[in-house]
Amino acid sequence: QTKFIDIFQEWQLPVILCARTGLGAINHTLLSIEALRARSIPLLGIAFIGEEVADTQRTIVEFGGVPQLGRLPHLDPLTDETLRNAMVAGFDLALITGGE
Repeated sequence: QTKFIDIFQEWQLPVILCARTGLGAINHTLLSIEALRARSIPLLGIAFIGEEVADTQRTIVEFGGVPQLGRLPHLDPLTDETLRNAMVAGFDLALITGGE
């Protein structure tokens, strides 16, 4: 069975790791970072999903040694417009696009 991590390893394109901000996020995300690095998969950074939990986000960024690209809150309603607005407000798009 092929897993996403197998595909990421084959493609060797930078991955944006999406991580929730709630309970268990630190351990889960740091293990995911370790798994990506063990396979030499390039990691562009972390995109947090959920309400802001500054201590959790800071711990993951510091211990994981990866940049925080931004945070996307839960959106209700989820529409093209609310998603677009949240991405512009919550992400450093220059980090994601390479400054383009």
